[in-house]
Amino acid sequence: MNKILLSVTKTAIALVLLPVMAFAQPQPAAQPDHMTPELLWSLHRVSGGGVSKDGRYAYYATKTTDWKTEKSVTHQYRVNVEDGTKKEWTTEAGKTITQRYDKMWFATYDNFLYQSVDSGLTWKEIYNKLQDAENVWVSPDGQYVAYSKDVLVKPMLGTDLYSDLPNTTAKVYTDLDYRHWDTWEDGKFSHIFLANIKDGTTKDLMEDEPYDCPQKPFGGGEDLVWSPDNKGFVYVCKKKFGKEYAQSTNTDLYYYDIETGKTDNWTEGMVGYDMAPAFNKDGKKIAWLSMGRDGYEADKNDIVVMDVASMKKVNLTAKWDGTVNGFIWSNSNEKIYFTAPFEGTEQLFDVAVPGMKSESENVTVNNITKGKYDVTGILGEAGGEIIVSRCDMNHSAEIYAVKPKYGDMRQLSHENDATYQHLKMSKTELRQMTTTDGATLHTWIIYPPDFDPTKKYPTLLYCQGGPQSALSQFYSVRWNFQLMAAQGYIIVAPNRRGMPGWGVKWNEEISKDWGGLPIQDYLTAIDEFSKEPFVDKGRLGCVGASYGGYSVYMLAGVHNNRFKTFIAHDGLFDLRSWYGTTEELWFANWDIGGPFWKDPAPLSYDRYNPINFVNKWNTPIMIIQGGLDYRVPIEQGLEAFQAAKLHGLNAKLLYLPNENHWVLHQQNGIAWQREFFKWLDETLK
Repeated sequence: MNKILLSVTKTAIALVLLPVMAFAQPQPAAQPDHMTPELLWSLHRVSGGGVSKDGRYAYYATKTTDWKTEKSVTHQYRVNVEDGTKKEWTTEAGKTITQRYDKMWFATYDNFLYQSVDSGLTWKEIYNKLQDAENVWVSPDGQYVAYSKDVLVKPMLGTDLYSDLPNTTAKVYTDLDYRHWDTWEDGKFSHIFLANIKDGTTKDLMEDEPYDCPQKPFGGGEDLVWSPDNKGFVYVCKKKFGKEYAQSTNTDLYYYDIETGKTDNWTEGMVGYDMAPAFNKDGKKIAWLSMGRDGYEADKNDIVVMDVASMKKVNLTAKWDGTVNGFIWSNSNEKIYFTAPFEGTEQLFDVAVPGMKSESENVTVNNITKGKYDVTGILGEAGGEIIVSRCDMNHSAEIYAVKPKYGDMRQLSHENDATYQHLKMSKTELRQMTTTDGATLHTWIIYPPDFDPTKKYPTLLYCQGGPQSALSQFYSVRWNFQLMAAQGYIIVAPNRRGMPGWGVKWNEEISKDWGGLPIQDYLTAIDEFSKEPFVDKGRLGCVGASYGGYSVYMLAGVHNNRFKTFIAHDGLFDLRSWYGTTEELWFANWDIGGPFWKDPAPLSYDRYNPINFVNKWNTPIMIIQGGLDYRVPIEQGLEAFQAAKLHGLNAKLLYLPNENHWVLHQQNGIAWQREFFKWLDETLK
């Protein structure tokens, strides 16, 4: 989601006077007016970095990647919120700024921790024992530093079990969670260490515990937060191991008291995900994101606030029909700003923090923004405005300032303006359709640039993954609607059952019904939109990844000749073999209904299992599979490809041995897109 500006380089050409004829001078390559894979991967990817204490500046970083070398460069900037002027924020020797307090900033480089008391102009080394440290957190007073570091707790590798076998590649496991996302378990766990910066003493707070903080595979700096009074910190951890870990989502918030050395569980009895803790400005209250049910990773995400002195908790969003993405405290401590999916977008909201009387207090959620875009993050407050990051289907993320009363926005960063000013944009619209059971289905339609309603266009049904992730105005470097439309396709992207932003009931209706109403929603969307005269019904395609790949496999067996081609990326093909090889079993237990050997067996393994419909496959299909994908392991893609070929179909396998459930390497990403559009060109003629 970051970006390199593709600028046209003007080459100086020496003018040579020739006696007989003049030769035409070579012209610089023209800036493309439609999005291309190479241009997409070269965009500046903007990420927010917070707001200065005085509210004058917003900080952000841009990451640019040369896709030819796959080397990236990160630049840090501050932008004046009042006048929009930008300054590049450089640090000596490539230091990475980790924290900005009122009077002290901290940065790391290699094994060293640095401090600045002049807003990053000069730096002083204050600690030099961060060997192999990650996620460095310094206390507000600068006396302590907490950091995470991998520690060998349970030997599982042959080289750790047998010192006389240095060349063995053996791995020995006696419990589950032996691999996760894209990594095999090696017996090491990410522990929290606390160091006194002055005397250098260090302590492993999780000694001998087979638990991780931050949470793997996606946890980071948000998994630990210092109390403003410097007396301790709260960290996130799921203190479970093996089979118990693989079947539970119960993370808790633990408070470590520096003076007593005691750790307390502040969310004991709260059995779902509890994550992203944040103290308010005076440290008297703490808020976090909380899910109510163990094993349900897509449960309604609420904001819970606790009074630290009384330990009284209030769920601020319990009665609100939505699910929260992320939040920050207001500077006044009286409100919390948060983002959430909302009717095919992600918007900015606020909620007042009450007096902590009871759960029944009248708490009102206020919808601040309502545009056709996604608010993807909140940086802070500045000058009476809220600083956020924002994107839409035609634009990668940039930094904006929002007026909280009316939701008006103004753009602060302009990292990709020079690229986008040359591009023809796609029109997007949200259409309403009636489903087979009489519900209202909202479907995004993305049109090619220069769309002409008198012509006929090939059309792609896009199947979202998740399965309970929002289909919003997101901007991706792989599943990018702007790029697809720029190749001349209309995109139909339904907010089928399971999508957040349309109420909790709609969000939950996909669980244990993967191949039921959600698949009917897809067919409703393509059938209704195909009534338009500009849709070429002889050139319909269907594409998707993860649950979207599962949807492709299911639709290939039930589409009744609607589609002319399919593309499935890391899709679930056989739910039985998938249950036996996937790692986060809480997901399979909740959404599928448990193991296939239950008596009676869950209906999903029979009624909604794509492998059971292969005998009806009759359409060309391209299958993409990552070799390091342990969420939807390699046998899923290989089984599907082999079944298609043995069934006599035109099929292609794109195998990416060094990719997980996503495509992270730039050249793999471009190869993915080239093969994607090549297949569509070949099969939607």
